[in-house]
Amino acid sequence: MKLLEKMMYVEFFMIVMAISVVPMSYGHVSRIDDVTEAPGSDDNGGLDTAWYTARATFYGDIHGGETQQGACGYGNLFQQGYGLATAALSDALFNHGYTCGACFELMCANDPQWCVPGTIKITATNNCPANYTKTTDLWCNPPQKHFDLSLPMFLKIANYKAGVVPVRYRRIRCTKTGGVKFETQGNPNFLMIMPYNVGGAGDVKAMQIKGSRTGWITMSKNWGTHWVTGVVLTGQGLSFRVTTSDGVTKDFINVVPKNWGFKQTFDGRINF
Repeated sequence: MKLLEKMMYVEFFMIVMAISVVPMSYGHVSRIDDVTEAPGSDDNGGLDTAWYTARATFYGDIHGGETQQGACGYGNLFQQGYGLATAALSDALFNHGYTCGACFELMCANDPQWCVPGTIKITATNNCPANYTKTTDLWCNPPQKHFDLSLPMFLKIANYKAGVVPVRYRRIRCTKTGGVKFETQGNPNFLMIMPYNVGGAGDVKAMQIKGSRTGWITMSKNWGTHWVTGVVLTGQGLSFRVTTSDGVTKDFINVVPKNWGFKQTFDGRINF
């Protein structure tokens, strides 16, 4: 083969290879890069605030209907201080409830037809469950990283008709008003505590409880953001030791008086 022919062949081969690796997008959902690392605490014990890619949809109505309560175990999100700035996370982000209470910043990305400029800040309060019966629109199925936003939050970053948009997201520190709140649930033989309005990292990774006549007792995670102990503590004042996902631990001393009952909420007075 002559030199000129060789050069033409190489050039043609390189063009073919370049075309073959260009991704194709269909519909209005733009391509986003795959993510191999989910946000969380880094090796240094701090909060990972790097930006990652995911997708976002919405659920409920403009007033937040269907977004209340949910898989984290929170109740009235307005009364508990979360309001409409919330999201249900796909299993890949929900982490069996350990991400409940974490705060995120999101922006719509790479879809100029549907994106609205700006960012939103939300708290994880629910789970967007996987649906293995579907063959399309598998937004919440593993390993997808997905945010199912309240409708008012979705409209801050995207057009309603978009339905689903690519987003960039990162963990941020939660800024809360007032102290951490502790709600008592369960029964005398199965005391369950739900902490909420948690600042800092927001998501609780460990919790201990102390009666006025006991030492510190390690609690077990039950579901969502509920922590339990089988030690009978009725008739005792209660203190709590809470550790968030960034490794920060705070003691909430003498939060609950000895005449406490179930389905009551107590103010920890301090926050992260």
